[in-house]
Amino acid sequence: MTGPLLPPSFEELVRGAIHTFWHSRGSGTVSGSQGGSRDAVVGGKNMDGFIKVVREVVRHCGLAPESVHCRKSKVVLPGFFRATKNWDVLVIHQERLLGVFEFKSQVGSFGNNFNNRSEEVIGSAADLWVAHYHGAYGGPRTREMIQEHTPSVLNPVLHSDPRPPFLGWLMLLEECDGSMRSVRCEEPHYPVFKEFVDASYARRYQILCERLVERQLYTAAALELTPTNNDSHRALSPATSIQNLFAEFAGRALAARAVS
Repeated sequence: MTGPLLPPSFEELVRGAIHTFWHSRGSGTVSGSQGGSRDAVVGGKNMDGFIKVVREVVRHCGLAPESVHCRKSKVVLPGFFRATKNWDVLVIHQERLLGVFEFKSQVGSFGNNFNNRSEEVIGSAADLWVAHYHGAYGGPRTREMIQEHTPSVLNPVLHSDPRPPFLGWLMLLEECDGSMRSVRCEEPHYPVFKEFVDASYARRYQILCERLVERQLYTAAALELTPTNNDSHRALSPATSIQNLFAEFAGRALAARAVS
């Protein structure tokens, strides 16, 4: 394949996904059981537009459409610390787990939910990589080979599989005063790392994305800011942009097609 990694309509697809996000939050289909903004997150399929982005990138890269799985019953993977986890999208090419995607959003309640989102994304990656190491997604199962002296494993991707799955995470964050203003850190015993001092929640998410990739928990992680009820979006850096996330995946998809 020659030409751009991403479909020519990529920006249009992303804006459409963000439009779906805000429209779903404002629709009447959201359950009223929990109240507040939490209902829109739980009740609406507000991130479904990004599934279409995955489909179009896969199609653009020449892989079969049926390699993309998004139905609830088809996005379940075995875990190591828990039995299973439901992801948002799986891409399985010729029985190989090629791509795994998780899409998250946050509108309001930044102080309450930032740590929860951080713990989720870190824990999910740790669970996936250890399960992968033990053959959960193909290859020999090694659980019975573990001995008392075996070193602990968190992210063994570099020495267990020369072609590990692509693991991608996207955070779509409301751009508003609450997410952009400086936030004071509590430091009752020890100081926080200096980059967190007075950092906004948007900046904290950017640091999270950068370090998820730096520590090789995720292949790519993106933070996109979108103003309230607006289809526009922006990244705080090219490295944590949605374009970079999907370009990295497209490269992996093209490589998989080339060796098929």
